[in-house]
Amino acid sequence: MKEFLNNYLKYVAASNLEVGDFAGPVVTISRMTGCSAKRIAIKLSKILTGYSYMSETKTDAEWQWTDKDSFRHAIKEVQNEMAARKIDDSEMLEKLEMIAQAFSSESFKSELDEKAIAILKDVIVKLAIQGRYIILGRGATTILNDLPNKLSIRLEAPLEWRINRVAQIKNMSHEEAARYVNEADDRRKRFTEAVIGRTYVNTDFDVIFNYASLSDDQIVDAIVNILKTKKIITPFDD
Repeated sequence: MKEFLNNYLKYVAASNLEVGDFAGPVVTISRMTGCSAKRIAIKLSKILTGYSYMSETKTDAEWQWTDKDSFRHAIKEVQNEMAARKIDDSEMLEKLEMIAQAFSSESFKSELDEKAIAILKDVIVKLAIQGRYIILGRGATTILNDLPNKLSIRLEAPLEWRINRVAQIKNMSHEEAARYVNEADDRRKRFTEAVIGRTYVNTDFDVIFNYASLSDDQIVDAIVNILKTKKIITPFDD
């Protein structure tokens, strides 16, 4: 994975892991079903943007968080570049559309080959190169594993707690919520295996939060403090 990332960063002339010139900063957030990564990302992006503005240089540097629309936009840029270069590759366009769908739902309608996986990784790295991004799921934690100024977060909670929370949020019965959570967990697991070749392990993450015992604000405050302590944001934004 490091070889892929370093080769890509050299190609775009934006970063080079070997000499310490790299993209970012970036935060990745992976979650179990029932844990609200989106709410964490929204709050975190606003706070980190505030830190940028209040720094000595008063940098107007907005932190953004990814959703399915931002992934589709990144893929659309690739498609536009192909069109500008008059590259008529129906197979490639088909793979791009497949990946766009996969980013949106974290699932694949069919098997992806190595070329399609490489395109998917390109999109993730493209976002990381821009810096000041909070990337939700999509295998980004492992794809960007060797990026120095990145913090990887995992949100977890006990299964029964997650089922009860989904039942409440989506107005489902306990049985319906249990089926929803199990199916979503399985879908994310298969997505991760397709992208990185295995399931996640604890060592893939810098920090794992128990979402059942902490509030959103407590988690966000902890993330900000860790970013500052690790000097991921301090040299640039504080």
